[in-house]
Amino acid sequence: MRVPPFFRAPLTEDPRALARRAPYPCVLKPLGLSASRGVIRANTEEEFVAAFACIRKIGEHHLQVECYIEGREFAVEGLVTHGSFQALAIFDKPDPLEGPYFEETIYVTPSRESAEVQQGLLDTTARAVAALGLYHGPVHAELRYNRSGAWMLEAHARPIGGLCAQALRFEGGVPLEELILRHAIGEDVSRARLEGGASGVMMIPIPKGGIYGSAEGVERARAVAAIEDVIVTAKQGQQLIPLPEGSSYLGFIFARGDSAAEVEGALRRSHAELRFHIATTLETFRP
Repeated sequence: MRVPPFFRAPLTEDPRALARRAPYPCVLKPLGLSASRGVIRANTEEEFVAAFACIRKIGEHHLQVECYIEGREFAVEGLVTHGSFQALAIFDKPDPLEGPYFEETIYVTPSRESAEVQQGLLDTTARAVAALGLYHGPVHAELRYNRSGAWMLEAHARPIGGLCAQALRFEGGVPLEELILRHAIGEDVSRARLEGGASGVMMIPIPKGGIYGSAEGVERARAVAAIEDVIVTAKQGQQLIPLPEGSSYLGFIFARGDSAAEVEGALRRSHAELRFHIATTLETFRP
């Protein structure tokens, strides 16, 4: 199984000594965070030291330094039944995730990749499940694919995060959460299949830091063809912090259509209709 070469270290160590050990380009990953928070690419020793300081400022204690893997990125959603992996969906991530930060935006399924690429992603996920000893329950994996094949980046004993599960609906209108609960109480869900067509979600990125005020164009965004819903989760007065320090989104856009290309286009057109009012915060100093 292809995995990036890596090493781990506490954030109490000398960053310059660690920078001399690192392969370049590399990615620094805090071990206790999520949603790409604190995940930073470094191309040089100076960038490594700056990224290290940023992660330490967030308050983390340990990090992983791994070789940056080029290629297209994907997510795989599945279930494990008594050690046997069952794929539910492959999500394409059409936006390039090349750093220095790795903010995820669009997920679209079914994948538009070839059967060979998709099988490579699923085989690698199954091997990761076996290697980790995951036995019964949901699994969410993140992978990259390049000329060498599929590379495992992360595998988790959990379903897809946030509201993104709404992008998945199975035959009969069954949502992912219901499928997981049925599986947990012992029902046979091995025949579960996604509804026909394509679906996707956009995690609305935070364009800048500040205090959230309001959103314009939500109804226009909902009216775009193939859009199912637009949900703004930011609250008035909430402090917004973009990556790498932040870990939240402004909201979610959901689309469903006949093809993955149609869904991706709808998500982008819907997002273009939105305008967010974010007040700039100013630091104050006492004499």
